[in-house]
Amino acid sequence: MKNTDLMQQALGLAPPWLVMSSTFSVEEKRLDIQIDFPAGSVFTCSVCGASGCKGYDTEKVSWRHLNFFQHEAYLHARVPRVQCPTCGVKRVNVPWARPGSGFTLLFEALIMTLVKVMPVQSAAQIVGEHDTRPWGVLHHYVDDARERADYLKIAKLSPDEKAARRGHNYVTLFVDLSMRRVLFATPGKDAATVEAFAKDLLAHGGKPEAITEVRQDMSPAFAAGVGAHLPNASITYDKFHVIKLINEAVDKIRRAEQKDRPEMKKTRYLWLKNHDNLKKEQQEQLSSLSGLKLKTARAMHIRMSFQDFYDQPPEAAEAYLKKWYFWATHSRLQPIIDVARTIKRHWDGILRWFQSGIADGLIEGINSLVQAAKAKARGYRSTRNLAAIIYLVAGKLELKPPT
Repeated sequence: MKNTDLMQQALGLAPPWLVMSSTFSVEEKRLDIQIDFPAGSVFTCSVCGASGCKGYDTEKVSWRHLNFFQHEAYLHARVPRVQCPTCGVKRVNVPWARPGSGFTLLFEALIMTLVKVMPVQSAAQIVGEHDTRPWGVLHHYVDDARERADYLKIAKLSPDEKAARRGHNYVTLFVDLSMRRVLFATPGKDAATVEAFAKDLLAHGGKPEAITEVRQDMSPAFAAGVGAHLPNASITYDKFHVIKLINEAVDKIRRAEQKDRPEMKKTRYLWLKNHDNLKKEQQEQLSSLSGLKLKTARAMHIRMSFQDFYDQPPEAAEAYLKKWYFWATHSRLQPIIDVARTIKRHWDGILRWFQSGIADGLIEGINSLVQAAKAKARGYRSTRNLAAIIYLVAGKLELKPPT
């Protein structure tokens, strides 16, 4: 069997495409394969699919292919433009590569396999390319999958801000709470992100008015965006963020009080952790400190009482919260009074937790995936790159890998 016949079969080429020659350089560690077609060949129009189109002119094009053992391999071909009676002069599509790519389909399949399990920079180093080229491949297949995604049945979602970089650079993720997937990622953390999501939802067959439940933190910007662009959505304020506000109030009281109470030094986590999560010696230390009539101890008991709010039966929840609110606002602890008033302003959304039944664990699972995505996007130069990795890892997209 001639080398050209072997290459023809290995590449799976069908007429009119033929392997004409191949050259291998030991010094350059490179294999080059020349592909051509016989004179008078006809092709299919790449736009309308009409067959029997005759050649108009040709352009020489090269593509990186899978390595030949440890050596780089390249395909080279004259790619014709054809005269289509309907579409005019159009360049044909070759069967081994997608239009506009400098890689063969099999090489892109290798890249997509690598970027699913490692940072893009690492994948680029393995294949010996600058990382901008694997990023381009990743964007193509992620964008293609997102374009085909159907959001018609989306009804419950959660906007969640994430720090894209250190400082004040944020990206907001919109999570489908039913399918546990990231639907949309966009820069920023204000009401405009909700508007951008609503437009993206429409573009994928969804309906903003079909959104009935939104779980979010206590950001007024998100609430304003939901009110303006998701008119039928009821807001549930995230349990984690509400408790976080109370923890911050307790810690503010602790920091102020420990200036005059040296025995409180290095006790921060004693006041903020759940009692069951403390070690035995920590529980004993906390018990000893609680007997000193400290403001921080009173604040801690108010915090613990609020956490018990989420264990109440739905029919008793509002009555329990009213009693807690009275206690908190009469505590003479200003940080606690302030956070109680914040809770009063978000009253309905906090109580909504008992109707919506949105589990915090679901969001934490998504957050773990996003952290993994950020690790895989190490060295990314734009939020678009970060978003692409997030879609890949947490978007549950139906990717159509190249073959």
